Amino acid sequence: MRSEVGGEPERVRLWCSFPGAETWREKRVSHGTLNWAGHSSRAKLTKFAKFSSAVTPPGRAANQRPPCRALHTPPLCRGCPAELAAPGCGRHGARQDLSALGPRCALPHVARGPRLGRYAFPLQHTDPDYSAAYVVLETDAEDGLKGYGITFTLGKGTEVVVCAVNALVPHLLNKDLGDIVGDFRGFYRQLTSDGQLRWPLWKLLVDMDPRKLVSCLDFRYITDVLTEEEAYEILRKGQVGKKEREEQMLAHGYPAYTTSCAWLGYSDATLKQLCSKALEDGWTRFKVKVGADLQDDIRRCRLIRNMIGPEKTLMMDANQRWDVPEAVEWMAKLAEFKPLWIEEPTSPDDILGHATISKALVPLGIGVATGEQCHNRVIFKQLLQAKALQFLQIDSCRLGSVNENLSVLLMAKKFDIPVCPHAGGVGLCELVQHLIIFDFISVSASLKDRMCEYVDHLHEHFKYPVIIKKASYMPPKDAGYSTEMKEESVKKHQYPDGEVWEKLLAAQVN
Repeated sequence: MRSEVGGEPERVRLWCSFPGAETWREKRVSHGTLNWAGHSSRAKLTKFAKFSSAVTPPGRAANQRPPCRALHTPPLCRGCPAELAAPGCGRHGARQDLSALGPRCALPHVARGPRLGRYAFPLQHTDPDYSAAYVVLETDAEDGLKGYGITFTLGKGTEVVVCAVNALVPHLLNKDLGDIVGDFRGFYRQLTSDGQLRWPLWKLLVDMDPRKLVSCLDFRYITDVLTEEEAYEILRKGQVGKKEREEQMLAHGYPAYTTSCAWLGYSDATLKQLCSKALEDGWTRFKVKVGADLQDDIRRCRLIRNMIGPEKTLMMDANQRWDVPEAVEWMAKLAEFKPLWIEEPTSPDDILGHATISKALVPLGIGVATGEQCHNRVIFKQLLQAKALQFLQIDSCRLGSVNENLSVLLMAKKFDIPVCPHAGGVGLCELVQHLIIFDFISVSASLKDRMCEYVDHLHEHFKYPVIIKKASYMPPKDAGYSTEMKEESVKKHQYPDGEVWEKLLAAQVN
C-alpha cells in the first residue's frame, strides 16, 4: 500500500495491489492481524496468562530460557485488548469488556507465524533461528486494501516485538489514512513518543515532493547536524536529474553485493563452488566473514581473492568480534587482500572505538562499515560526527520506521558518506531495496562506492520477492513495501499446528 499526496490535499491516492486499480478515495484502518515467528509462547493469544509457558525449540534445553511471562508487561494504553489487560494494571485496573465497541474496533489476534529455518550464521550469533514478527493492517475499503509489515529477529525475543505491536494498536485503529498522510510527522511522533511505551514501528515509504517529505521526518536530537531546511535543500537539489535516475534504475537496477558465498563454517569446496557460481551469474562484489581464527581467515581470504581476481571488490565482516586494538592488528594482517571495508569490527555501541579503528586503517586503504545494529538516528549522527565510518549501513527494521531511516539517509548525504544497506535476514532485502533506490533517485544521486547487500535465502516465502538481474536490485513494481508473505508459507510454518512445526515437535518428543 503506497500513498501519495496530490493536488487535492484533503484526499489520499492509494495504489491497490492489482493492475488498473488506481483511484482516489479515503480509507480507514479498521482491523489488524498479527502473525509471528520465533521462539516462545503458545499459539493463540486469548489471555495474558497464556504467556506463562513456552515451547522449547528443538535442540535447546528448557532451562536455557526464562518463563515468557517475565518478558511481558501489561498494556498501558486505553483501547488495547481486554484479554491482555492484567488485573491491577496501572492504566486499566480490572480487565475491561470492549466487545460493546462493535466490529469497527476489531483488535489484532496473535498467532505463531512462519518459522523460516536455520542457515549458516555469522560469528557472533552462533545459534540463530531466523524469525519475524509479521503485521497485516486491514482497512474498510471495499476492495480489501491491506498493508503489510515485517520485523526480522534471530528467534528469542520475537514475543517482545509482538507485545510492542499490540501496545501500539490503539494509536492506529480507526485512523483515517488521510489524517495520517496529512501529518506524518505527528503520527510518527505519536508512535515513537508514547509516554509509557516508546516502541518504534516503521511504515511505508511514500512518494512526496520535498517539502511534504521533510514534514514526515522528526528532526529532534539531530538539528545540530541536520536542520529541516537543510534536509529540504538536499531533497530540492535531488529533483535535478531525478527522472533520468529513475529511468536508470528501471533499466539497470541498483548494484548489489553477495554475502552468500563465504559464511563461516563453509568448507573450502563449498566456498569455491558458491564463488564460481556467483561469478558465472555476474557478481563482482563479494563479502567474506572473518574473525574466528586469523590463520583460517588468511587462508580463506586468499582463496576467494584468487578466485575473483584483483579487479573485483572484496569486503570483510567481523560481526562485532574484536576489541579495538585487536581489530586494528587483525586487519593489518588481512590488508594484503585489499578489502574495501571491515564491517562491525567491534561493539556496535562503541562509537569512539570505531573512530579509533577507522583512523588507524586509513593508511591501509581500508574503510570501516557499520550501522546494522544502530537503534536510532542519534547513534548514526554521532558515528558521522566522530568520523567513525566510511560506509554507513542502515537496516530497514532496526530504526523507528521508514521515517527515521530517511533522516539517516539525509545525514549521510550531508557528510558525503555512501550508504550500503544491511540486508541479511527475513525480508530485509525486500524492504531495504525501496530505501536505497529512493536514496539514489532523490538524495545521494550517486552510485560511487555504493551497493546493497543481497543474501539468497527466504525470498520464496514472499509474495513479491526481490528481483536480481546482473547482480543488481531491479525496482519492485508491485504496490506496497514488498513485505506480504505467501499465505501457504504462513500456514505451513504456523506454530504449533503448521506442518513444519508439527514435524519438529514430533521429532523432539521421539
